[in-house]
Amino acid sequence: MTASLMTMARDERADLAAFLTTLTPQQWSAPSLCAKWTVKDVVAHMVSYEELSKWGVLKRLIRGGFVHSNQIGVDEFSDLAPEELIAFLSSHLDPRGLTAGFGGMIALVDGTVHHQDIRRALGQPRTIPTARLLAVLQRVPSNPRLGAGRRIRGLRLRATDVDWTHGAGPEVTGSGEALLMAMTGRASVLGELAGPGQPILAGRLR
Repeated sequence: MTASLMTMARDERADLAAFLTTLTPQQWSAPSLCAKWTVKDVVAHMVSYEELSKWGVLKRLIRGGFVHSNQIGVDEFSDLAPEELIAFLSSHLDPRGLTAGFGGMIALVDGTVHHQDIRRALGQPRTIPTARLLAVLQRVPSNPRLGAGRRIRGLRLRATDVDWTHGAGPEVTGSGEALLMAMTGRASVLGELAGPGQPILAGRLR
């Protein structure tokens, strides 16, 4: 039986919370793959929408617009110590509020991508469980909030480790995780991708 998106989102958060307990203070302060954000900032961002009502989300968008609203959330949680952020995440494993949207899709996608933003930056890779990876890969291309559509327009993406393809045109191949990170704008994975479409994708990411 296939797990629901909500269950997969919860499992992803639990895996991240467990990983975060292993980090040193220096690692919490290290840069992530998200521009200008440390590892601590990424975790703060991930939890910053959990207790917001619809009105709370709207007020944050009014204050910061789509560009700066995420930074507002990071700033609001900046005073929490790493241990407090872990405790907050551990008490919010089940998505709620905005992140529970679309059956848990928002929490699953954001959780999976940001987990990799942290792990890749720290040089501590992992293998994303296949069911979770496929669920995210299937949903990212059509998500306008992530901008994947414009990055991969006219390209065919083919994962070499899981059964997933998307699109038509010059092919870009690589692991499903590397393709996911590229679709969401992480140029650091370009060296892990190949195929005639790779230079086109690289140009768009750079």
